[in-house]
Amino acid sequence: MAVNIITAKDITQRVFNKQELFILDVRNQDAFQDWKIEGQQFEHLNIPYFDLLDGVEEILDQIPSNKEVLVVCAKEGSSIMVAEMLSDAGREVSYLQGGMKAWSEYLEPVKVGELKDGGAIYQFVRIGKGCLSYMVVSNGEAAIIDSTRMTEVYTTFAASIGAKITNVFDTHLHADHISGGRMIAEKTNAMYWLPPKDAKEVTFEYQPLEDGNSVTVGNTKINIDALYSPGHTIGSTSFVVDEKYLLSGDILFIDSIGRPDLAGLAEDWVGDLRETLYTRYRELSEELIVLPAHFMIIEELNDDGSVAKKLGTLFAENHGLNIADEEEFRNMVTGNLPPQPNAYQEIRETNMGKITTDEEQQREMEIGPNRCAVR
Repeated sequence: MAVNIITAKDITQRVFNKQELFILDVRNQDAFQDWKIEGQQFEHLNIPYFDLLDGVEEILDQIPSNKEVLVVCAKEGSSIMVAEMLSDAGREVSYLQGGMKAWSEYLEPVKVGELKDGGAIYQFVRIGKGCLSYMVVSNGEAAIIDSTRMTEVYTTFAASIGAKITNVFDTHLHADHISGGRMIAEKTNAMYWLPPKDAKEVTFEYQPLEDGNSVTVGNTKINIDALYSPGHTIGSTSFVVDEKYLLSGDILFIDSIGRPDLAGLAEDWVGDLRETLYTRYRELSEELIVLPAHFMIIEELNDDGSVAKKLGTLFAENHGLNIADEEEFRNMVTGNLPPQPNAYQEIRETNMGKITTDEEQQREMEIGPNRCAVR
């Protein structure tokens, strides 16, 4: 019986469609417990590859025969061998092409909506890592916000829809993933924007992104208005696009709020975080559709795979926006911080241009789940 190959794109569609999938993950237990492929209808069995070197007979009774079975490892090699053993034992089985490395790096573009004077806004869902980035398109021009290091995805997509990338933004200096913003700007001769309060140590030139900046994309006057919103970092900046969408960066998520400690200043920045969420955002229209830079849990995805919800709904449902007592808020935030992202200091320094790392080093630095939110 032949072993089938499944790509990260295939699994992403299964996540979006809430399909069933049984995953045999043959990585070590600590790697599996730290980070795995999530899906609302997915089941998991974790048995390390080294426990299967003598064969798979002892685990056959744990592998369902009536469900699609996928074998997963770090880079695909071990999963191919285990999948072949299961196939030889008479089971229909697939393996994930490229392993968790491919899962971490895959981006799925999802159209979020139309803009009022023509054009559209797209969300790029990094399904395995929880990162969300954006492309605003109007009249042949495109702006990119919070891009990942997989820059070719954006340039290829822009070319496919006939758009020229003219502006690239980062809402803040990222600490959980390496930004591709500067590289895209260099490739396309676009303007690269960064909040100056986050950019005091950067080694490259940039355009300062400040409160009240209005950048036009295309000839149809679709403005990207900057809104200074500190708390996750001291320079964190949100965008109101087309008076309809609020790109909240890592300040506000669908199910949680941003963490203020990735520069080691949680006690200093928690007040800024509250000011942004409870004062600045309260002044905005509740009809704005919130588009965050990350999602935390797979249940945050809408039926079309997008991550988006009205600001008014979040004011009603997001616990982090409904803590009246300031001291209780402070204690909730500083007392519920998850572990720091892997290599977050090296990621920050890479994004500042202070250190240069190759692709494999960057891949290793980013391994693991998204950890940008207060739990």
